[in-house]
Amino acid sequence: MDDPIRLRPATLADWPQVAQLLSAMQLPLDGAQEHLSGFMLALRDGQLVGCAALERYGEAALLRSVAVRTEARSSGVGRALVNAVLAQARAGGVRQVVLLTETAHSYFSSFGFRKISRAETPEAVQASAEFTTACPQSAIVMVLEWSGVADPFSRAPSQAHSSSPAVTL
Repeated sequence: MDDPIRLRPATLADWPQVAQLLSAMQLPLDGAQEHLSGFMLALRDGQLVGCAALERYGEAALLRSVAVRTEARSSGVGRALVNAVLAQARAGGVRQVVLLTETAHSYFSSFGFRKISRAETPEAVQASAEFTTACPQSAIVMVLEWSGVADPFSRAPSQAHSSSPAVTL
């Protein structure tokens, strides 16, 4: 059995590994280093196997840089990372999480994200590097919204929705 995956926030020392993973997965680096404090990392045996990031813009946030190494895919790592950053967003008062995707529309729909137009995106998020320079205009914009006490994960299966830094997948 594989060793468990450990989730933890990124530190400045993690940037070279994060940049290498994003590049390997053909995801943009624009703006990522400036928002490294919003990255959650997935590690197995001390090696980076995945990441996801949240850029905060008031009550809105941008989910970006969701990447999982090929050999760790289909094991729940991506779902654990997305659930972790969404839980942090919600706990921090975020009411709307936006993302851009060219290839993973169906995947993000499973979390409750729905398609929207670029015009429906909060202005602060539209001004982000991800929107202005990193992603093409053809990318699909999606949003997850919640308010009050509704659980945004209630519609999506969750393998790791816990404050524990260790997740066994």
